Amino acid sequence: MEKEVLHKATFNEEGKVILKNKENIKSGRLSRAAGARFELKVRKYWEDKGFAVDKWSNNVDLENNRLIPAKRKYNPFKKVLAIGTGFPDFIVIQFIDKERYDVFGVEVKVNGLLSKEEKEKCRWYLKRNIFSKILVARKPSEKGKRGEIEYINFAESRWGKDSNNWAHKT
Repeated sequence: MEKEVLHKATFNEEGKVILKNKENIKSGRLSRAAGARFELKVRKYWEDKGFAVDKWSNNVDLENNRLIPAKRKYNPFKKVLAIGTGFPDFIVIQFIDKERYDVFGVEVKVNGLLSKEEKEKCRWYLKRNIFSKILVARKPSEKGKRGEIEYINFAESRWGKDSNNWAHKT
């Protein structure tokens, strides 16, 4: 009779063994897939409204206080280099009139929660007027609204109340 293996051994950069619970590996894979599907749904939402949407391929280096190209991530299992790893996920461009456009960022989070570093990056973008606003897309918290998308305007949220002082720690 064979025993079922509960852990998978992997190695980190230093060559040390890390044991990962197989249940956690499966739930992580399912969560990533659900997040990717939700990101596609958000992109389709803006494209259907007639906006120009593209992956934002830049990121903010908070230590050096500047905009940098996002680092590409290598997936060793699929043997591909993932490109769209910038923050926020999308740049959305809205035509206003002959000479004006509204440019804003959309960050997709299934649960709608930003990390401390992501909040600082949002404040940085807004302070420098790179985006007119940053929206955080999330699934609704109410049970009856399945399939819908909620948008939180970062500057109007509790996180962005102090968006004039981007270095403020929350």
